[in-house]
Amino acid sequence: MSEQSTWERWYHRFVSADQEAEDDFGGTERVSRGGLRLIAAGALQSIGDQVVNAKTVLPWLLAVVGAPAALVGLLVPIRESGSMLPQAALTPWVVAHRRRTRVWMVGAGGQALATVAMAGAALLLEGIIAGLAVLLALALFALARCLCSMAAKDVQGRTVPKGQRGQVTGAATMVSGAAALVIGVTLHLLGPDLGAPVLAAFLLGASLMWAIAVVVYAGIPERPQDPEDAREPWWTETVQLLRQDAAFRHFVLARGLLLVSALAPPFLVSLAVGAGGAGLLSGLGSFVIAQGVASVVGGRVFGGLADRSSRLVMVVGALVASVVVLLAVAAVLALPPGSAALLASLVAAYLLLSLVHVGVRVARKTYVVDVAEGDRRTRYVAVSNTAMGVILLVTGAISAGLATLGTVPALVFLAVLGLLGAVVSWRLPEVSRR
Repeated sequence: MSEQSTWERWYHRFVSADQEAEDDFGGTERVSRGGLRLIAAGALQSIGDQVVNAKTVLPWLLAVVGAPAALVGLLVPIRESGSMLPQAALTPWVVAHRRRTRVWMVGAGGQALATVAMAGAALLLEGIIAGLAVLLALALFALARCLCSMAAKDVQGRTVPKGQRGQVTGAATMVSGAAALVIGVTLHLLGPDLGAPVLAAFLLGASLMWAIAVVVYAGIPERPQDPEDAREPWWTETVQLLRQDAAFRHFVLARGLLLVSALAPPFLVSLAVGAGGAGLLSGLGSFVIAQGVASVVGGRVFGGLADRSSRLVMVVGALVASVVVLLAVAAVLALPPGSAALLASLVAAYLLLSLVHVGVRVARKTYVVDVAEGDRRTRYVAVSNTAMGVILLVTGAISAGLATLGTVPALVFLAVLGLLGAVVSWRLPEVSRR
């Protein structure tokens, strides 16, 4: 069998091939090869993300090395906002490159090195010094992630036709979910007493994933494009884009209100501390396994749905996430604290929220790739992520403040945001292929 037919056969396993790709993207074999490499690289990066997780593994690591508890509260803001806020400032450097695959490779290499640094801190340092070293490495990790986030949308837009992009993202999520299941079961089998050497080994394995991803990405058949000349300083373009482009501003607002599925899960995990359980339904492993199941199921399902209407996937995702959060609140109020029934309810809610978050994440990525072309897409991605970094800090601060009154008020606040997000997302223009 020829190389072309082999690529196409494997690509057809993941996506519904579009014959128009032959005219617009240089032939079906070119699309197949680029699409499969995007799936592989995205899956490798997502596998690494399951380990370099600011909500599960890294807090555990800081506790093991004896870092102050106050440093734990800085993990998520550094990881999430740190990878979003600098994007508008980095846009001129990114758009100056004719090949965005090279930008992604630089970012992936940076993530690999930063993860090695975390592993070194786990093995060689203790106490507050170890904690600060992990935070510094995480900040470098987030900065490198900026480059991958910005470049990936352009590479996907240049190599995969509309109607297949959501399926490519979903397939990568599905593969990474299978890896998360393996990691979760492994964590469970290793027991609750995970030491620094074990966690360092996991981190080194994660760094290897990014190193392999660099090699995979290098083979993507991207068509280079000449960059547009910079017309204004990046900060001026950022303000102008948000002020003058009503459709884009609407998307940023909708995306900000969809944070319910991202910010609610940590509260569910905190509520589960001390709850009874047995078998796989106990400890950190149960939540990692739930995340893996959500990725496996959601990656395949939501990828195709997002290609039909990424807008509707965001609408339904926001509604379902809000309902799940409110049901979780009802379970917390109705069931005895620390009971096995409460743990089962929280794990189920975590699973559903993770599933919904996969859908929302795939949908918003597909939407921003479909809504614009060329360097305008790059600016959309960068400015929306920078704006999201600010929104995330503000929303996180409000929910954290409400959490001082109890977890329930914070969850109710996030549920209300999700309902508003469904309304705003409904009013977005349709950009996906039906």
